[in-house]
Amino acid sequence: MQILTQLVFSGIALGMIYAVIAFGYQLTFATSDTLNFGQGEALMLGALVGLTLVDKLGWNYWLVLPIVCLFGAVQGALVERIGVRPAIKIKSEFGWIMSTIALGIIFKNVAENVWGRDDLKFPSPLPESPMKLLGANVLPMEVLVVVGALAMMLAVELFNRRSIYGKAVVATFNDRDAAKLMGINTGLVITFSYALSSLTAAFAGMLIAPLTLTGATMGAVLGLKAFAVAIIGGLTSGLGIVVGGLILGIAETTTGFYISTGYKDVPGLVLLLIVLAMKPAGLFGKTAIKKV
Repeated sequence: MQILTQLVFSGIALGMIYAVIAFGYQLTFATSDTLNFGQGEALMLGALVGLTLVDKLGWNYWLVLPIVCLFGAVQGALVERIGVRPAIKIKSEFGWIMSTIALGIIFKNVAENVWGRDDLKFPSPLPESPMKLLGANVLPMEVLVVVGALAMMLAVELFNRRSIYGKAVVATFNDRDAAKLMGINTGLVITFSYALSSLTAAFAGMLIAPLTLTGATMGAVLGLKAFAVAIIGGLTSGLGIVVGGLILGIAETTTGFYISTGYKDVPGLVLLLIVLAMKPAGLFGKTAIKKV
């Protein structure tokens, strides 16, 4: 039971990282029906920029955190301007897919040339000695991952519900054409959603970096698994993304221990196939009916 508790706690921390990245997918899908397939690279760049400021320049981790978030926002806005907006303008259904993938590959190659191909250790801002929780050893950084991820998603939800700018985002989500007729600059809203999406990914990169090695390839697998979480939970449901992240995280840690680490990726992919076959909108997603 103690081992199972340990695996569940580790799975929760891992699942919340997947959830906060998947939340970025939801943000862009809500406003433009597009996805940034370079989310993993946004996470990777956030972690590497943070590593440079913390390890090389000696800046405080907590001071660097908002700077990295700002960097992520700028990077996301750049992706939208270069890769997504032209595709939306000509109503290309696949242009934005190839553009975001291509930009992700470019960012990865740039990172390899700037920071090298070797994985680097990110200094932890919290003590690295584990705490005892319900008989299991939990790292303080794992607690920060869960709290930070939930706080980020809650802050975005409150922004959308309480601020006038957030209501413009919600209006664009509900009906882009109607929002445009009401005077909302939907193009700016879409840019903002991409900026916010990459901001959350960069934030996730800063959270996970002290728990793992930081390098140019760290974002590829995380971005792919986060996409699986978004599909499993539902691209239109914030609750679904959190639940999907927890399911995948706990499934991976338990499978890796009880079966084999070589099979830890299998349960999530099997679940993805099952959900796509039985409920394509996701466990908590809503099926949209479009009139043609």
